Amino acid sequence: MRHSNDDDESDSLVYSDAGGDFYNDEGGSTSSDQDIDEAGILDNATVATNSNSQALKAGQEDCQIFTEAELREEMNKTTIDTSAIIRYSPSICRTLLHYFKWNKETLLEKFYETQNADKLFRNARLLEPDKPLKTTSRAQQCKICFNTRQLTGLQCGHLFCRECWAGYLSCKIVDEGCPYVSCPQHKCDFILDDDKVLSLIDKEQVKLAYNRLVLNSYVESNSLLKWCPGTGCGLIVKVPHAESRPVKCNCGFTFCYQCSEHWHEPVSCPLLKRWLKKCSDDSETSNWLNANTKDCPQCKVTIEKDGGCNHMTCKNVSCRFEFCWMCLGPWAPHGSGWYSCNRYDDTAAKHARDEQEKSRAALQRYLHYYNRYSNHHNSLKLESKLYAQISTKMDHMQQHNFSWIETQFLRKAVDVLSECRCTLMYTYAFAYYLQQNNNTKIFEDNQQDLELATEQLSEFLERDLDAENLVTLKQKVQDKFRYVDQRREVLLKHCAEGYENNQWIFVRDNKKFRPLDLRPKKTRAMRLALTKHEQSLKTKKQLSRARKCPVRVYAVKA
Repeated sequence: MRHSNDDDESDSLVYSDAGGDFYNDEGGSTSSDQDIDEAGILDNATVATNSNSQALKAGQEDCQIFTEAELREEMNKTTIDTSAIIRYSPSICRTLLHYFKWNKETLLEKFYETQNADKLFRNARLLEPDKPLKTTSRAQQCKICFNTRQLTGLQCGHLFCRECWAGYLSCKIVDEGCPYVSCPQHKCDFILDDDKVLSLIDKEQVKLAYNRLVLNSYVESNSLLKWCPGTGCGLIVKVPHAESRPVKCNCGFTFCYQCSEHWHEPVSCPLLKRWLKKCSDDSETSNWLNANTKDCPQCKVTIEKDGGCNHMTCKNVSCRFEFCWMCLGPWAPHGSGWYSCNRYDDTAAKHARDEQEKSRAALQRYLHYYNRYSNHHNSLKLESKLYAQISTKMDHMQQHNFSWIETQFLRKAVDVLSECRCTLMYTYAFAYYLQQNNNTKIFEDNQQDLELATEQLSEFLERDLDAENLVTLKQKVQDKFRYVDQRREVLLKHCAEGYENNQWIFVRDNKKFRPLDLRPKKTRAMRLALTKHEQSLKTKKQLSRARKCPVRVYAVKA
């Protein structure tokens, strides 16, 4: 959960009339992960079909950015409106709205449809919400601390002392981060509304933490709201539709609304998820072992060759099998061929070597894309340093008869350079899972053009400035970053067209899969374009089958 300054927080949930209705019309959150189907083909629908800049420009027109205080006003306004209709306290209404995913229309429809409101409240885990906490008139033994004190609790009849209530709520809120706390009694799942929780908490820090948890649950239960994932940013983004789209927060961070990662066009969210997992886990460690080691043909223990001799002896005490490193066959038939193997390839040895070569090729292919992905990723981390260098160069140019506005081309060039590096970074994740065809050749050419132009722009920006060549440098940098931006748009447009026309076929970690044929099924006659006469003809096999297995005719009694 994101945090803001404590000054923006209130000690309790104050329900005001400011703001407007703010809820999810669809009544539920959407899944952010789209898995690979049974045939291994990834869903292409999650990738934006427009270019990055056009999609970002269009996306900013219909999205809203809220601070925590502004969003709390929106939440309170919806709660107040609901309370005025169903005539229950705002605290109870907020719990009901959370139960219905903040869909006010659904809540009102269910509330007036049901003839027994108690059943609706019980489904929302509320018991007699219009009644206050129960309190004993005399001291009794608490079932938690076993001290004799005045007890209090819900209408379920499970009563505890206030000290135990405060400790229980503090543990649930601060340690576990629960915005909805149930009764401490075992197997009692009735929850406390806001008013009851705040009346039992005795520490202001716990109240502030509870208010933040309530706001966070409001954001997470609404598919149209999301916290900005930017570092140190506590703003909330609202979009009209929950989908994979670029969203630029006021903090400057641009992210994908569906997966909350940095905007990653042209790679889709499921592909990016698989790529990041592949880069972070130890799957490539096992890949390295497969490429650089071999298993003992007898006991399957992993062995690494550290010498030049092909005569291998398994170090497993219970095995001690002697075999040839080259063909993986027994060593006895090899005779004195210590450094060369001229044995005929048997089936088992040939299969073992083929698997070894496949593993080596897979590792080399992964490292090819990962190294280039990592290179651009590391370059993006140096963006702040590059901006500092550009600021120094802009000051230098202003000392040589350049106005402030005339030096802004340098900052624009760095912005374009960062966008291109980000696009190139994700094109390598995109290309890793891409099956080769004619369109991939065009994609690789566009990728190469963008790569060369990006490196040339980076070289221009890193040059030392001299008073004599400032005008020439300005012209070259402007021409170059315009060309780079154009090449980036061409690459992204080609990728978007490939998604629209279903031209991209993705594979699952080097295992090729044929794409699903979603076209209407055609009969043999339709595929071969047979005439009616030709369709009536039968082959010898069909005639023979008809004689041996004639079609049965069943008599039906009238």
